[in-house]
Amino acid sequence: MTRIGEPAVRGWFIVEDGATHLLATRCTACGALWFPPRGGHCRNPRCGATGLTETRLSRRGTVWSYTNACYPPPAPYVAADPYTPITLAAVALPEGLVVLGQTIPGLTVADLRVGMEVELTSGPLADGATVWMWGPPS
Repeated sequence: MTRIGEPAVRGWFIVEDGATHLLATRCTACGALWFPPRGGHCRNPRCGATGLTETRLSRRGTVWSYTNACYPPPAPYVAADPYTPITLAAVALPEGLVVLGQTIPGLTVADLRVGMEVELTSGPLADGATVWMWGPPS
């Protein structure tokens, strides 16, 4: 089964007109927001309403934390062979959420600083599927 260009996780992000957008869920009753998106009912324990809407999150945020992954992920994930270490960034968005994601190829921990601005983009995984990534603002 070929996955080239398909989203690694359907429904969590979209690429539209060359721009990548993370998709979240917002409760129409209390305004609670969460990522990844989920249906059903509000995750706020004081609410529980069922009126939910899909919301696009901001494309820019600031680095909250970062690290590198110097070892390949375990199955069922597909790692490149040979494995190349990747950099991960936890990014604080204006909506108050922190979203973890891979950084663009070539961006290392030496390039990152807590508080620096980054922008959402996308790129391929080892199996050809597309995933969201963080990189310098365009």
